[in-house]
Amino acid sequence: MTAHAALGASNAHRWLYCPGSVKAESTLPDTSSVFTQEGTTAHDLAEFALTTSDAALDHFDNQEMADFVRVYTDYVRALSVDADTVLIEQRVDYSDWVVGGFGTADAVILRGDTLHVCDLKYGMGVQVFAENNPQGMLYALGAYAEVCNIVDVRKVSIAIIQPRLDHISEWEISVDDLLRWAEWVTQRADATRADDAARQPGEKQCRFCKAKHNCKALADHVQSTLLTDFDNLDQLPNPDTLTDAQIGAALSAKSLIDGWINAVSAHVTERLLSGEGFPGFKLVAGRSSRIWINEDAALAALGKMIGAKATVVKVISPAQAEKALGAKRKADVADMIATSSGKPTVAPDSDSRPALNATLDDFDVVE
Repeated sequence: MTAHAALGASNAHRWLYCPGSVKAESTLPDTSSVFTQEGTTAHDLAEFALTTSDAALDHFDNQEMADFVRVYTDYVRALSVDADTVLIEQRVDYSDWVVGGFGTADAVILRGDTLHVCDLKYGMGVQVFAENNPQGMLYALGAYAEVCNIVDVRKVSIAIIQPRLDHISEWEISVDDLLRWAEWVTQRADATRADDAARQPGEKQCRFCKAKHNCKALADHVQSTLLTDFDNLDQLPNPDTLTDAQIGAALSAKSLIDGWINAVSAHVTERLLSGEGFPGFKLVAGRSSRIWINEDAALAALGKMIGAKATVVKVISPAQAEKALGAKRKADVADMIATSSGKPTVAPDSDSRPALNATLDDFDVVE
């Protein structure tokens, strides 16, 4: 089993900005999900392909995963041409700046005076960017510490490959700037060891925090964001009467608040399922659904009663077709697919997507 550092690179977004979360999470068990297991499988497959041959991808029993992993392995192989050093699944130690800090970089490639760090993200929930990415920068620090005495490294290039989102992000930073950032990292790491380490809520640091369900700092933040100047929910005014600043504050905190509410609900559900109970709440049956006990028997009976109406024939979606065809053949149906614009979505100014110059005339009237 792979060891994990308390101040690991993969959770740096949390402890760098919320030092108190390290102590809060220390007594909670590690959890796993089908998504983390899927990511582990994809990384294992990528490592095997890069250390042996990409032919391994042709014979893998999950061809969809193999096709996505190939996007990453193709990137690493292209970057490895004429490289001085190529290291796959390399353990890197950045304890010169963070006591006990280490991690495993997916790929580290040295070409001339540039150190390349590649990170495969198999998930498709959140798009990740390389610029100022703390995980990639900590991996880069560890890799730099390993080679700085024998190679004059001047630049570091970080690449994040998310094949399932068709997303590759690249960013370059000078070693001098990386080392200046490392000084700040040392200060933040030291802060996590204080007995009174502060809990500092924020969207990024709270997103995957295991302790957010009972975090008073987060609860206070939610209350101050939504209920400032109001004694109870019945006194909340219509949004039309709020100032733009009040509306913006509430909307900016939406993801953070949603995540907290979901974590609290999951915690209470777990306690109720375990039989421990929770004051004021109980488990009840959810909305029921009906299914055929035997679909073949139902089809035969319905066929006699209502004929062709017993079945529905529908062409599969473009996404399902591409999945069935695989990456090598999905271009065969490209000219049959039309892409419609997605529904306009409110996003902060910091979002990388361009703003829409939309007016009410661009949309259908909603009665």
